[in-house]
Amino acid sequence: MARLNDVQSTIPDLVASATLTVATSGEGFVEITRDVAAFLRQIGAQTGVLLAYIRHTSASLVIQENADPDVRTDLVTALKRLAPANAAWVHEAEGPDDMPAHIKAMLNGVSLHVPVTGGALALGTWQGIYVAEHRARPHRREVTLQFIGSKG
Repeated sequence: MARLNDVQSTIPDLVASATLTVATSGEGFVEITRDVAAFLRQIGAQTGVLLAYIRHTSASLVIQENADPDVRTDLVTALKRLAPANAAWVHEAEGPDDMPAHIKAMLNGVSLHVPVTGGALALGTWQGIYVAEHRARPHRREVTLQFIGSKG
Protein backbone atom coordinates (compact mmCIF):
# COMPACT_ATOMS: atom_id res chain seq x y z
CA MET A 1 0.00 0.00 0.00
CA ALA A 2 1.34 3.45 -0.92
CA ARG A 3 0.77 6.60 1.09
CA LEU A 4 1.34 10.19 0.00
CA ASN A 5 2.98 12.40 2.65
CA ASP A 6 4.28 15.94 2.98
CA VAL A 7 2.52 17.49 -0.02
CA GLN A 8 3.93 20.98 -0.58
CA SER A 9 3.15 23.70 -3.09
CA THR A 10 5.28 26.66 -4.14
CA ILE A 11 5.28 29.19 -6.94
CA PRO A 12 8.56 29.14 -8.85
CA ASP A 13 10.40 32.45 -8.66
CA LEU A 14 13.78 31.30 -9.89
CA VAL A 15 15.03 29.75 -13.10
CA ALA A 16 18.81 29.53 -13.27
CA SER A 17 21.18 27.75 -15.64
CA ALA A 18 24.90 27.08 -15.88
CA THR A 19 27.29 24.88 -17.82
CA LEU A 20 29.57 22.56 -15.88
CA THR A 21 32.68 21.41 -17.76
CA VAL A 22 33.91 18.01 -16.61
CA ALA A 23 37.32 16.56 -17.51
CA THR A 24 37.27 12.78 -17.72
CA SER A 25 40.30 10.50 -17.73
CA GLY A 26 38.78 7.84 -19.96
CA GLU A 27 36.16 5.17 -19.36
CA GLY A 28 34.69 5.39 -15.89
CA PHE A 29 32.73 7.67 -13.58
CA VAL A 30 33.40 11.24 -12.43
CA GLU A 31 31.35 12.38 -9.45
CA ILE A 32 29.85 15.85 -9.86
CA THR A 33 27.56 15.94 -6.79
CA ARG A 34 29.59 18.64 -5.03
CA ASP A 35 29.70 20.78 -8.17
CA VAL A 36 25.93 20.54 -8.57
CA ALA A 37 25.40 21.38 -4.89
CA ALA A 38 27.71 24.40 -5.27
CA PHE A 39 25.58 25.62 -8.19
CA LEU A 40 22.46 25.41 -6.00
CA ARG A 41 24.17 27.37 -3.19
CA GLN A 42 25.46 29.99 -5.63
CA ILE A 43 21.99 30.73 -7.00
CA GLY A 44 20.25 30.58 -3.62
CA ALA A 45 18.01 27.64 -4.56
CA GLN A 46 15.55 26.54 -1.89
CA THR A 47 12.80 24.21 -3.17
CA GLY A 48 12.31 22.94 -6.70
CA VAL A 49 13.90 20.64 -9.22
CA LEU A 50 17.36 20.40 -10.74
CA LEU A 51 17.74 19.24 -14.33
CA ALA A 52 21.14 17.98 -15.44
CA TYR A 53 21.67 17.33 -19.15
CA ILE A 54 24.89 16.13 -20.80
CA ARG A 55 25.47 17.44 -24.31
CA HIS A 56 27.12 14.33 -25.73
CA THR A 57 26.20 10.99 -27.31
CA SER A 58 29.09 8.93 -25.95
CA ALA A 59 28.82 9.85 -22.27
CA SER A 60 25.88 9.80 -19.88
CA LEU A 61 24.61 10.92 -16.49
CA VAL A 62 23.77 8.52 -13.66
CA ILE A 63 22.81 8.54 -10.03
CA GLN A 64 24.73 5.76 -8.36
CA GLU A 65 26.29 4.63 -5.09
CA ASN A 66 29.02 6.97 -3.84
CA ALA A 67 30.27 4.91 -0.87
CA ASP A 68 32.05 1.88 -2.36
CA PRO A 69 34.17 2.54 -5.48
CA ASP A 70 33.93 -1.17 -6.35
CA VAL A 71 30.37 -0.50 -7.46
CA ARG A 72 31.59 1.86 -10.18
CA THR A 73 34.29 -0.61 -11.22
CA ASP A 74 31.68 -3.35 -11.58
CA LEU A 75 29.36 -1.01 -13.50
CA VAL A 76 32.10 -0.33 -16.06
CA THR A 77 32.58 -4.11 -16.39
CA ALA A 78 28.83 -4.67 -16.82
CA LEU A 79 28.57 -2.00 -19.50
CA LYS A 80 31.54 -3.52 -21.36
CA ARG A 81 29.71 -6.86 -21.35
CA LEU A 82 26.52 -5.27 -22.68
CA ALA A 83 28.28 -3.34 -25.47
CA PRO A 84 31.75 -4.77 -26.11
CA ALA A 85 34.33 -3.14 -28.37
CA ASN A 86 35.39 -5.08 -31.45
CA ALA A 87 31.97 -6.68 -31.87
CA ALA A 88 31.85 -6.07 -35.63
CA TRP A 89 29.92 -2.80 -35.26
CA VAL A 90 29.22 -1.01 -38.54
CA HIS A 91 29.84 2.43 -37.00
CA GLU A 92 33.51 2.67 -36.03
CA ALA A 93 34.20 6.22 -37.25
CA GLU A 94 36.28 7.11 -34.19
CA GLY A 95 37.59 3.67 -33.25
CA PRO A 96 36.37 0.40 -31.74
CA ASP A 97 34.97 2.09 -28.60
CA ASP A 98 32.81 4.52 -30.61
CA MET A 99 29.62 2.49 -31.14
CA PRO A 100 29.77 0.83 -27.71
CA ALA A 101 29.95 4.32 -26.17
CA HIS A 102 26.77 5.36 -28.01
CA ILE A 103 24.97 2.22 -26.80
CA LYS A 104 26.06 2.78 -23.18
CA ALA A 105 24.91 6.42 -23.32
CA MET A 106 21.55 5.29 -24.68
CA LEU A 107 21.15 2.74 -21.88
CA ASN A 108 22.07 5.17 -19.09
CA GLY A 109 20.48 8.32 -20.47
CA VAL A 110 21.63 11.90 -20.92
CA SER A 111 19.47 13.71 -18.37
CA LEU A 112 18.48 13.56 -14.71
CA HIS A 113 15.90 15.32 -12.55
CA VAL A 114 16.65 15.63 -8.84
CA PRO A 115 14.31 17.23 -6.30
CA VAL A 116 15.77 20.10 -4.27
CA THR A 117 14.51 20.58 -0.72
CA GLY A 118 15.81 23.08 1.80
CA GLY A 119 18.48 24.14 -0.69
CA ALA A 120 19.93 20.63 -0.93
CA LEU A 121 19.72 17.80 -3.43
CA ALA A 122 17.18 15.25 -2.16
CA LEU A 123 19.49 12.32 -2.88
CA GLY A 124 19.52 9.11 -0.87
CA THR A 125 22.22 8.46 1.73
CA TRP A 126 24.57 6.62 -0.62
CA GLN A 127 23.67 8.37 -3.89
CA GLY A 128 25.89 10.62 -5.98
CA ILE A 129 25.57 12.21 -9.41
CA TYR A 130 28.13 11.06 -11.97
CA VAL A 131 29.25 11.70 -15.50
CA ALA A 132 29.75 8.26 -17.02
CA GLU A 133 32.50 8.46 -19.63
CA HIS A 134 32.15 5.68 -22.19
CA ARG A 135 35.16 6.45 -24.38
CA ALA A 136 38.64 5.05 -23.71
CA ARG A 137 40.46 8.37 -23.97
CA PRO A 138 39.99 11.53 -21.85
CA HIS A 139 37.35 14.07 -22.88
CA ARG A 140 35.94 17.41 -21.76
CA ARG A 141 32.21 16.97 -21.25
CA GLU A 142 29.62 19.72 -20.86
CA VAL A 143 26.73 19.28 -18.45
CA THR A 144 23.94 21.86 -18.54
CA LEU A 145 22.47 22.48 -15.09
CA GLN A 146 19.10 24.15 -14.68
CA PHE A 147 17.14 24.82 -11.51
CA ILE A 148 13.44 25.72 -11.47
CA GLY A 149 11.88 26.57 -8.14
CA SER A 150 12.01 29.00 -5.25
CA LYS A 151 14.95 30.84 -3.79
CA GLY A 152 15.82 31.20 -0.15
